[in-house]
Amino acid sequence: MLKGKNIILGVTGSIAAYKAAYLIRGLVKRGAKVQVVITPAGKEFITPLTLSTLSGAPVISEFFSNRDGTWNSHVDLGLWADAMLIAPATAATIGKMANGIADNMLITTYLSCKAPVFVAPAMDLDMFAHPSTQQNLERLRGFGNRIIEPAEGELASHLTGKGRMEEPENIIRILEHFFKEKEDLQKKKIVITAGPTYEKIDPVRFIGNYSSGKMGFALAKVCAERGAEVILIAGPVAELISHPNITRVDVESADQMYEAAMATFPDANAAILCAAVADYKPIHPREEKIKREVSGELSLQLTPNKDIAASLGAIKKDNQFLVGFALETNNEEVHAIDKLKRKNLDFIVLNSLREKGAGFRYDTNKISVIDKDGAVSHYPLKTKQEVASDIVDKLATLLL
Repeated sequence: MLKGKNIILGVTGSIAAYKAAYLIRGLVKRGAKVQVVITPAGKEFITPLTLSTLSGAPVISEFFSNRDGTWNSHVDLGLWADAMLIAPATAATIGKMANGIADNMLITTYLSCKAPVFVAPAMDLDMFAHPSTQQNLERLRGFGNRIIEPAEGELASHLTGKGRMEEPENIIRILEHFFKEKEDLQKKKIVITAGPTYEKIDPVRFIGNYSSGKMGFALAKVCAERGAEVILIAGPVAELISHPNITRVDVESADQMYEAAMATFPDANAAILCAAVADYKPIHPREEKIKREVSGELSLQLTPNKDIAASLGAIKKDNQFLVGFALETNNEEVHAIDKLKRKNLDFIVLNSLREKGAGFRYDTNKISVIDKDGAVSHYPLKTKQEVASDIVDKLATLLL
């Protein structure tokens, strides 16, 4: 899976820098092209000559290699790469990445990189466990970076704990798995709904909910990165997304989302219904702003919105797959299983407002997945990007 791939290998000032030699050898052996970018501190632990000999390319460390006007373009590097791997990644480099401190060639390359970024931390156990390091790692996860967790073992301090950089062979396997996944949804078309819907009461008021759209947008990004053509039907949210495989359709009301979903699903391979669609809408929305002084007490008469999931489930063909979401506050699994059956879903993603860190507005989520046979898989609290990968992994097993 690595043959012909362009990999930027970032090397920083850690005793684990010697492992970069093994990484390069393993990547090159599998057919990858490797360009090393090393920090000034990194050169104190392993020489550019060693890295250049193994990679077959000059090592980049400074913006200006000579004094003849030539320079190394971090922008060109960022466009060239299929992936960027920073291994080892010190606490200092992780902090700079998390806060955009572009004071060396490695960080400017990272900030310019369009490809997925993998980070393999290496440091002493107390440095790794420190709240500032953990906060920086969490921030990098939020940016979409993939953190390769360090292992536990004897460290350079001769203490034993978590902070030892993952072994090169395991890191290479992670990259191989990523590129294998990246291609598993090629030639597939997936419709995804995301965010809330707003149901007008008058020109300035609406019925809505707290959905931020983060989960649906994370799902769209994962599907697109794995090769799918994605139709993202988004309610009114502040989330932004840019990927050549994603076509975004902005809607406001449940009726608009229904029309968009019904129009795009028939020629799709699957749909993931992540949006928090309002169940009801006012029967008689006002054309002008309601004035409290004139109207006094106000009663709203509501009517049910069309059920998007049930409508798609009714027209779903045998070679199509439908994924639903259930956000519950009580009897979670009972309600989710009932929804799964009533709406002809292939599996349903359940989360609960009672779980800390899950639900609306959080960057994390904790889910359970229930399939048509009633099998339940429980997942720990993860970032929404990681949760999206778990959900798409499940869908991919049905599509392949």
